[in-house]
Amino acid sequence: MTSIQFPTRIGTPLADNALKVMLLGSGELGKEVIIAFQRLGVEVIAVDRYPNAPGHQVAHRFYVIDMTNPQALKALIAQEKPHIVVPEIEAIATPALKELEALGTVRVVPTANATWLTMNREGIRRLAAEELKLSCSRYAFADDFDTLKRAVEKGIEGHKPVGYPCIIKPVMSSSGKGQSKVDHASELEAAWDYAGSAGRVNSGRVIVESVVEFEYEITLLTVRARNPKNDAIETSYCEPVGHIQVSGDYVESWQPQAMSTKALDEAKHMADRVTTALGGTGLFGVEMFVKGDQVWFSEVSPRPHDTGMVTMITQWQNEFELHARAILGLPVDTSLKTPGASAVIYGGIEKVGIAFEGVAEALAEPGTDVRLFGKPESFLKRRMGVALARAENVEQARAKAKRVAGKVKPVA
Repeated sequence: MTSIQFPTRIGTPLADNALKVMLLGSGELGKEVIIAFQRLGVEVIAVDRYPNAPGHQVAHRFYVIDMTNPQALKALIAQEKPHIVVPEIEAIATPALKELEALGTVRVVPTANATWLTMNREGIRRLAAEELKLSCSRYAFADDFDTLKRAVEKGIEGHKPVGYPCIIKPVMSSSGKGQSKVDHASELEAAWDYAGSAGRVNSGRVIVESVVEFEYEITLLTVRARNPKNDAIETSYCEPVGHIQVSGDYVESWQPQAMSTKALDEAKHMADRVTTALGGTGLFGVEMFVKGDQVWFSEVSPRPHDTGMVTMITQWQNEFELHARAILGLPVDTSLKTPGASAVIYGGIEKVGIAFEGVAEALAEPGTDVRLFGKPESFLKRRMGVALARAENVEQARAKAKRVAGKVKPVA
């Protein structure tokens, strides 16, 4: 039996009996979550740090606040009185959410503590490696450059040196922001500076990890949802999503990723351990490295994952629908409909209010789709859309998705 209080009814949006959900973070992933909630009759309030974010454009109401400001966050929650708060990014004043959850003011998804643990890489890495004893790369944390250098070259706190090559990331960031691969000592200081300037929030702390010699990396979309027959929380898995990252940012993903039975069983075991420890319900994106039958845990996000956008064309219920259903205590179906792939459409130019050409040509190929996110400002490497493709197998789908993405041209 679960202690989570799921809604027993769904009212009418904008009416007194509305079931209200507040999303903290309203980018392209949040936008799809909002749509999934609205299709189930939920009233949605979208919050982000900048105006006209993708989710703002489809929500019932939206706000622009500094979500790292606890007073501003608590004031908005007190004003709107949502039944459920769904964090969609890392840069949030999570202690304020823990306080409100403890008071019974609001339900935080999956839980406030899970959000706290996963909002930065330190909490989740220590949980996975030190408490759950999952296989991980060597790692260390550093608050200054000298400590970082010692961690890489000599080791700290009784741990072996991380060594070169290594990966340096801000403890609070996502989508590759602030991440660098360092092959030589001469590159270390630039990586430290970049981590401080390009992360979501500059906490002055980084994680440095050894490079794992893997064959491929996956995201195992893991769903903790209520079984309405016995009220128990059960874990289910989507078919593994393979992906390619450049500088920590995903550029291409596909589903299913072929894996040995042993590796897939180990990946599911790891995902179950870490998501059960985090608790609550919803969809989790669990990232792992794989070589043969060996699996290493990398990261987990307690929300839909950017690589999982491929599920918008591959699954009967995509990752956003699964997240919304699991949050509301509704049945879920993680089954695959067809092999498919996604490819990122970049901004390509630095401009406010760009346009796109070639959409009709891109969609002329059968079995394809395009999502343009509606972000108000374009940057050279900002993700402005995604191409989706289905095919008889993953190889065909990947080639098709890349063709589609290449035909969509951002213009000033």
